[in-house]
Amino acid sequence: QVQLVESGGGLVQAGGARRLSCAASGRTSSTYGMGWFRQAPRKERESIAAISGNGHNTYYADFVKGRFTISRDNAANMVYLQMNSLKPEDTAVYYCAAAVGGNWYAQSDPRLYDYWGQGTLVTVSS
Repeated sequence: QVQLVESGGGLVQAGGARRLSCAASGRTSSTYGMGWFRQAPRKERESIAAISGNGHNTYYADFVKGRFTISRDNAANMVYLQMNSLKPEDTAVYYCAAAVGGNWYAQSDPRLYDYWGQGTLVTVSS
């Protein structure tokens, strides 16, 4: 059992930056893969970024590559998503997720994730 709580969402102007945080508690493990997903209004949930448990592998969706950076601090049970050069189309509810057994690979498939946070809303104004 893992509990995930996202924070850092809010209103930001286009071109601005924001850092999201995901705090994990409960039966946490440094072997769990971690990912960020988002769901925009009237859109399907999509994978944004992921990082393997050992931190050696990362995944980024093409539309955020070069703008977003995922990182983790296993000692602090934290994962972060640094978002730069934000666009109005980045407006969405952002979710943190944990994948049991994801030590080796950064996993983009939401079906591979076992625990999810409640989400934090990021609104990018134009």
